[in-house]
Amino acid sequence: MSTLYIRLPSRASADSAPDRLALACPFALVAHGKTIARQGTEPLANLSAAIAQAQRVVLLLAASDVTLLRVKVPPLSPARLKAALPNLVEDQLLGDPSDCAIVAGGSSDGLRTIAAVRRDWLELLAGTLLAYGARRIAAVPAQLCLPAQPGIVSAAISVHDAGIDMTLRLSEQEGIGLALNAARHDTVAHEAINALCATVPAAQITLYVPQALLPACQNEISQSGNQRITVAADDWSHWVAGAEAATLDLMAGQNAGGNSTLNLRAWRWPLALATAVLLVNIAALNLEWLRMKREADALRATMMQTYKSAYPKDTVIIDPIAQMQQKIIAAKRGSGLAAPDDFTAIMAAFGEAWTGTAPAGKAAAIAAFEYRDRGLFVRLKPGAEAPSQQMKTALAARNLSLELSPAQSSGAVWEIRSAR
Repeated sequence: MSTLYIRLPSRASADSAPDRLALACPFALVAHGKTIARQGTEPLANLSAAIAQAQRVVLLLAASDVTLLRVKVPPLSPARLKAALPNLVEDQLLGDPSDCAIVAGGSSDGLRTIAAVRRDWLELLAGTLLAYGARRIAAVPAQLCLPAQPGIVSAAISVHDAGIDMTLRLSEQEGIGLALNAARHDTVAHEAINALCATVPAAQITLYVPQALLPACQNEISQSGNQRITVAADDWSHWVAGAEAATLDLMAGQNAGGNSTLNLRAWRWPLALATAVLLVNIAALNLEWLRMKREADALRATMMQTYKSAYPKDTVIIDPIAQMQQKIIAAKRGSGLAAPDDFTAIMAAFGEAWTGTAPAGKAAAIAAFEYRDRGLFVRLKPGAEAPSQQMKTALAARNLSLELSPAQSSGAVWEIRSAR
C-alpha cells in the first residue's frame, strides 16, 4: 500500500499568492510501510499523477490553520459528542463554530484534545484532491506530527515564496503554528529564531529546518548566544511517523473523509473478463432459445398440417394433439371399440387383475362399484383386507392406475383410471 504525504502551506500564505493552490508543497511517497520511494517539493497540480496512483493521501495541515484545544468533556456517545462539540469549544474559538470542522481526539489527564479548522479551506483541499483522483484522504495537524519529547519543545520551519510557516509542538497533545512574513530571503533565519524565542521563552527547543537553511540558523544561534535551541536538518522520517501515530483526522467529518472507496482501476481487468463471460453466456442462451423456438414452431406447424389433412372441415384448432386424441376416441366408439377409459374396458381389466391377485374367498371384500368422471371407484367393506399393492402392480401392467380415494364411510375406496 502506497501513501502520499503532503505538507501544506498555511492558508494565510496561500491567500497572499496569486494562485492559492500553486504554492510548492513538500511531499513524500511512502511505499510498503515506511520506505520513502520519492520526495521533493511540487505544487499540488504537479502531484496529480502521484495522488491518483497512491492508495491513500495524508495532508499535514499547517499548524497555524488548526486550533488545538484541551477540553473537559463529559462521557458521551460518538453521535452526542459530535453534536455537542460546537457548544463545548464556542468560547475558545475566535470565529463561528459552525464555520469550522471540529473533531475530537483521545483523552488524557481527564481532558480531551479537540481540533478545529476552517471548513471552507478543508472542503477546497478535499475537492481538489478528489478531482485529481484521490481514493482515501486523511488530514492531520502538522504540530502533532513533530516528535514529542518530555520537557523539550519541537519546532520546524518551512520557507516558501509567500513567507515562513512555523510549527511548534509544546507537549504530547498541544501545539501551535505561526505564519511569518520574511522581507528578504537572507533574513529568514533571523526572523524565525527571534519569533521562536519570543514564543517559547524558557524551555529547551529542538528546531528542524530545511537542509539549505541549516548553516544560516546555526550561525544565527551562535551569534545570539542562545544555548536553548538545538538545530537539526529536517527530513520526512519524523513527519511520517507522527502522521501515522496521530489520532485526529480532520477529514472524518467531511464526505471525502477517510472512507475507503472501491479501487475500480485495480479491478478493471477482472470486471472486463466477468462482463465478457456474462455476455457470451447471455448470447449463447438466447441463441439456444431461438433454436428451440424454431423447432417448436416447426413441430407445431407440422402437427397443424397433419390435423388439417386428416380433418379439413375443422376450422378451430387450439390443441391439435388433444383434439386428435378426441377424434380417435370418438372414431373407436363409433366403430364399436371401447376407449381405454370406458366402463367396460376398465371393469374388464380390473376383473382380470382381481382374479389373478386376490386370494380365494376375498371377493366379499368389495362392497360396491361406481363409475364417474371416466374413473372406476371400488368401495371396500370396513375392515376388509385387500391386496392394494399387488392390485396396483397388476393394474399398471394393464395401463391402469390405482390410487386411494377419500372414503365416504369407514371402508377404503380405490380410484382406478386409465394411464394412457
